Amino acid sequence: MIEVKNMTLTYASGKGIFEVDFSIKAGEVTGYLGPNGSGKTTTIRGILGFMKPNEGSCTIDGLDSIRDACEIQKKLGYISGEIAFFDDMDGDEFLQFMQKMRKEKDNTRQKELLKLFELDPKGKIKRFSKGMKQKLGIVSAFMHDPDIYVLDEPTSGLDPLMQNRFIELILKEKARGKTILMSSHVFEEVEKTCDNVIIIKDGRIVQKSDIQTLKNSQRKGFLIKPINLDDASKILRASGFEISVKAGGIIQVFVTGENIDRFIKTSAKFEIDNFDVIKQSLEDIFMQYYGKQEEIS
Repeated sequence: MIEVKNMTLTYASGKGIFEVDFSIKAGEVTGYLGPNGSGKTTTIRGILGFMKPNEGSCTIDGLDSIRDACEIQKKLGYISGEIAFFDDMDGDEFLQFMQKMRKEKDNTRQKELLKLFELDPKGKIKRFSKGMKQKLGIVSAFMHDPDIYVLDEPTSGLDPLMQNRFIELILKEKARGKTILMSSHVFEEVEKTCDNVIIIKDGRIVQKSDIQTLKNSQRKGFLIKPINLDDASKILRASGFEISVKAGGIIQVFVTGENIDRFIKTSAKFEIDNFDVIKQSLEDIFMQYYGKQEEIS
């Protein structure tokens, strides 16, 4: 449904994306991951035909992203990473404008989305908060019920409740067979919704995998406060675990998925006063992959 072939798109500074190559099948949800400046938004601009690649190409549902850009827009829902509106418009005027531009008459889905995200679109957009503007962008992208979505940081500015509602919306669209490419900094968002992930660094793709493989490769972090710090440290080190001792007699240890069982059994050999799990951020996962690439190079 989305096919990017060896796309290179550079700026005058020399930065950009280089030989980006991937495809997304119909009905798949793919997460496009990377820190700021890695090339996610540039890739999306190339996919949507907003910028012409120096080399390579992209097709969406068999249509060329440059030559057939107008036709693609009819079947596409898009959320920009930096949403820009006509600030002098009211929110409801903007939605009417988008509806007329797409030649859609039925606004049933629009009303459902406004209710889901608790958005009253009346009033000048320039007076909307960041969260309200993001909700307006979501409603606009989804209200014509397209087959394909390209979403660049879609939950930016949303509170946790609305982030969860957005995840529910994506899961419903996924169940309906929609094709979705979504860039995100929120790992929980990716973990709950995506079938596959693509990780980009410095304009080049460094990893493609299914979501389960990514989850299994995560290091699990633990904080242990043992009754006897010296004994616990010796036992863990003797078993081959790399540990660091923090303030308050707390041991920090990171364990890969295949070693979890051995770690738990090893920890049972000493008395524990407290045990906690470290929540791994998406940046931590990036660093794992980036570190691997640097070792290879």
